[in-house]
Amino acid sequence: MHDAVVMYQNNCARARRRRKPAPKWRTTKKMYRQKGTGNARAGSRRSGIRRGGGHIHAKQPRDWSYRLPKKALRIATRMAVASKIADEQVTLIDSLSFDQPKTRDMAAVLKALKLTGTSLLVAVPGYDLNVYKSIRNLANVSVVPVGDLNALNVLHPRRLLMTTAALDAFREKK
Repeated sequence: MHDAVVMYQNNCARARRRRKPAPKWRTTKKMYRQKGTGNARAGSRRSGIRRGGGHIHAKQPRDWSYRLPKKALRIATRMAVASKIADEQVTLIDSLSFDQPKTRDMAAVLKALKLTGTSLLVAVPGYDLNVYKSIRNLANVSVVPVGDLNALNVLHPRRLLMTTAALDAFREKK
């Protein structure tokens, strides 16, 4: 599970490890001919030993992203949900649907379940536009379909709110 979380954090756009960009290269035209001038042979005016030249072994941009096998990621996600259940941080409800998107209604549901004031992930069986729009303006609350769950977004919030249909869909997911 730790390897999966580290992989997701490493691959995200705001990674902590950054390198400076590569130095800008200008012309590489030879300054003067190789033989017959009496001067030492010289190539580019911007070589590293000349004034105004580049860095010899400059930092190059690097991509630290990598992937773990799909089975390992699936097992890590299952372990993350299991650890939330073992720590009693999962709340199950029968269903979660709204006729129209109202943040006030979702806030009332969270207040009735005593889930306000903490970070929360709402897992739903599929993408529902009204549920998504009702949740998106609440602070520290996010909604994810069960198919998009991963170990990092399960472990990051303090609480997990799932519908029974979402839990069944999660169990059936291979």
